[in-house]
Amino acid sequence: MGHLDHAAFGWLTPVLSYVMACTGAALGLRCTVRALGATGRSRRNWLITAASALGTGIWTMHFVAMLGFAVGGTDIRYDVWLTVLSLLVAMVVVCAGVFAVGYGRDRTRALLIGGLTTGVGVASMHYLGMAAVRLHGDVSYDPTRVALSVLIAVVAATAALWAALNIKSPIAVTVASLVMGAAVSSMHYTGMFAVRVHVTPSGEVLPGATAMQFIFPLAVGLGSYLFLTSAFVALSPTTGEREASASAQQPLESGAVRRPARTV
Repeated sequence: MGHLDHAAFGWLTPVLSYVMACTGAALGLRCTVRALGATGRSRRNWLITAASALGTGIWTMHFVAMLGFAVGGTDIRYDVWLTVLSLLVAMVVVCAGVFAVGYGRDRTRALLIGGLTTGVGVASMHYLGMAAVRLHGDVSYDPTRVALSVLIAVVAATAALWAALNIKSPIAVTVASLVMGAAVSSMHYTGMFAVRVHVTPSGEVLPGATAMQFIFPLAVGLGSYLFLTSAFVALSPTTGEREASASAQQPLESGAVRRPARTV
């Protein structure tokens, strides 16, 4: 059995990965709230942004945490295509879950379907990401902990979608995001503690890319996307603000002349 280290850089990777999960959750929830207050093309666009934010946040959380994963007696490489596929899976399934909630007529049914779809998708992304790991040895899993990690993913996803439907205030969204980030991180580390590695020392060069060659630049790029999109969403007007602006402009459009305010 190889010695597994889940935090080779100390607290840096667990804390940074938690921040990424919370950022993705906050942005996803905020965009879903905006979507539910919009119609037509605007709703669809907000839902796509919400799904991309949640998917990106979850994937970035996983691979930032993986930067701290090390196994005694072997180097670690990552299969590039499987890693990219895990990102696409995260995006697609989260999109399906968010759209189920955004367009579902029966809220309870949409929530359950969306939560199950998204949760299983998040777990699939995690284990696809783990399948991309290349090392000298054999990787196996504790089935009980794997099942527990999938259950946590489904519960976390359902709770996040419920929050998107029921929570409106910025403070409540922030609290929900912190809880969601903790749930996603718990799912990740539960899945990681299910891993068992039997190392077979070898001098052969492993296929794939190192974490710093591939994972780190991609995580930085996606993290930048999250923060830039967060800034855009924070600065864009809400539906209420747009309506207020439109109603303020209506008298001017109808030909009414504003009188100057009296000075005392």
